[in-house]
Amino acid sequence: MDASEQLDIETRLVGVLKSIYDPEIPVNIYDLGLIYSIDVDDDQIAHITMTLTAPNCPMADQLVEEVKYKAGGTRGVKEVDLKLTFNPPWDKSMLSDEAKLELGFL
Repeated sequence: MDASEQLDIETRLVGVLKSIYDPEIPVNIYDLGLIYSIDVDDDQIAHITMTLTAPNCPMADQLVEEVKYKAGGTRGVKEVDLKLTFNPPWDKSMLSDEAKLELGFL
């Protein structure tokens, strides 16, 4: 897979991740800054590292499963390797400008 194909898949993944919303906040998980990294390797495995707004998030399992399911259904992705981390911990500085505007922080 060349760099252009890899970028296309990663761009599609960003679009998919922007369709997933934190149930408690009316902003998608990508703009919330919950997605730390997306990397698609030559075997078309999407390596995604994400966090949650809080380690004790009651919707954690549901959110993680939704990311795996939707990312796995993205054209060009054969498998999803999802890592959940709390290092660094999420904070409001990770919000995109769009999210800050939506939440009234701008």
